[in-house]
Amino acid sequence: MNTVELASRIKSARLAKGYTLDRVSEISGLAKGLLSKVENFRVTPSLPSLVKICEALGMNMSELFAGLDEKPRISIVRSDERKQVERDGSDISYFSLAHRRPDRNMDPFVLTIPANGGRPEPMPHEGEEFLVVLEGRVFFEYNGEVHTMEKGDSAYFDAEVGHRVFNEEDRDASVLCVFLGRPL
Repeated sequence: MNTVELASRIKSARLAKGYTLDRVSEISGLAKGLLSKVENFRVTPSLPSLVKICEALGMNMSELFAGLDEKPRISIVRSDERKQVERDGSDISYFSLAHRRPDRNMDPFVLTIPANGGRPEPMPHEGEEFLVVLEGRVFFEYNGEVHTMEKGDSAYFDAEVGHRVFNEEDRDASVLCVFLGRPL
């Protein structure tokens, strides 16, 4: 299942209703923190939680899941069709490059790391990850060791070890990031 698209649909439905996370929490009985993690695709909700979310948003499950299991042989996403995915915990902008292909094994993103920004703390998650710097210079911390990475440099690593990318330069940097497994 395309969990990024599922999260996006839930958030879009909430915003279309004009509801805050607090309001959905109040109606559904689910914790605001859990709802935030669902919308930021850090947690895949259980079936009972999905039922509560759908009821709170006035939608049925079939609407929420329609087309999520379709798997086209090819998925082309034009540069102006990239979908920004919100993640909490940093000021990095994530742009999904494969949001049209559900049930994929990899999740490729272009990350924009703002000048003097990035993830403040290392964060491990399941799976493996690949990074390549497209523009600028970034610093990549892995297991407490900091590596300077410049345009064209890449890293492939076990994502279950604490890691983060940050930018101490005065201009934004761009990184291609591919998750294999479940990113947080």
